[in-house]
Amino acid sequence: MTRRAVGVAYAVQGLCFAALLTQVPVLQDKFDFSDGALTLLLLAVPVVAGLGSVLAGFFAERFGSAVVLRIAQPLVCLSVLGAGAVGDRPLLYGVLAVFGLSVGAVDATMNMQGVSLERRYGRAILASFYAVWSAAGIVGALSSSANEHWHQALWVGFGVVAVLGIAASAVTGRRLIRRDAERALAVDPTAVPAVPWRPIVLIGIGVALMYVADSATSNWSAEYLRRGLSSPAEFAAWGYAVYQACMVLGRLGADQAARRWGPVTAVRAGVAVGVLGLAVVVAAPDTAVAIVGFGILGFGLSVVVPQSFSAAGQYDPAGTGLAIARVNLFNYVGFLVGAPLVGAAEQLTTWRVGFAVPLVLVAAIIPLATAFRPARRQSASAVPVGE
Repeated sequence: MTRRAVGVAYAVQGLCFAALLTQVPVLQDKFDFSDGALTLLLLAVPVVAGLGSVLAGFFAERFGSAVVLRIAQPLVCLSVLGAGAVGDRPLLYGVLAVFGLSVGAVDATMNMQGVSLERRYGRAILASFYAVWSAAGIVGALSSSANEHWHQALWVGFGVVAVLGIAASAVTGRRLIRRDAERALAVDPTAVPAVPWRPIVLIGIGVALMYVADSATSNWSAEYLRRGLSSPAEFAAWGYAVYQACMVLGRLGADQAARRWGPVTAVRAGVAVGVLGLAVVVAAPDTAVAIVGFGILGFGLSVVVPQSFSAAGQYDPAGTGLAIARVNLFNYVGFLVGAPLVGAAEQLTTWRVGFAVPLVLVAAIIPLATAFRPARRQSASAVPVGE
């Protein structure tokens, strides 16, 4: 039951995130944002999410990640509904601020739950939760496509997503791992709470580079297909949907691949496939080929994030969750850089050049993959929690 509850947290997050992000073109048209204004808006959300992740680390260390998660996840759902219901820009800005703050808190705490459960099982299982996240992302993207196909108001589709998310969270939330159990599952509950900076930063840079490509896909794939390749509106969400579908396929086998070949080899191989996928996206002559490229990208990058949080968890023997919260910050660094960078490149040149930028950056993960090697001992450069 606990594994199911943790899986539901990942599913609700993936559902809400995809439902909102694949409707970016609709929001742009509704509120008459220029490409430049939209880029600035997409820049602000991950900044707020980073703050949410920091606060989650602070409160989870004191009250447990389950408490923070059960508060933050319904706020994600309600803010998605709010984005479809509000009618003017100031209200939209407020709703998106709540969305960013709560998304950051959920991202951090659901991974704290996942790593704690991985310790209980004694083997890699985190990728299976990300497979659930991606599967739910497909549902969210397809719900956007259906909403457009049936010409429903934006709040209707978002409302369905919000109700499903809140209901699922309420039913399963009491089964999450509580604070005392998190402490008991720690590598060394009696250890001085400390987090070594060097490996966390190296892992985090890899995460940031991966999320440059992920943010380019989630924020701009619909725009690329719709405006760059002249796709019909109902097909605009398919790039992200196929990306997530192939993420599911990759993550179903990612845990086994990491156990068999080791995380370093698994990450390097996955990134190489991801680079190939981006190359297909950049060179795509039409919508169908671009969608295939997004699928290859998703399959390749599927291994990076689960392995990053598994690696981070090893550097937190006391089980405080702080290492995971810090690595999670790099998620938003990637979004902070990726979405605006691709948007700016598109304004100055073309969509193809825009997507060539993450292609180059993602390739840099390959030499960084050594940071994902299992830790043998804690670094001497560790600093006390809170400093």
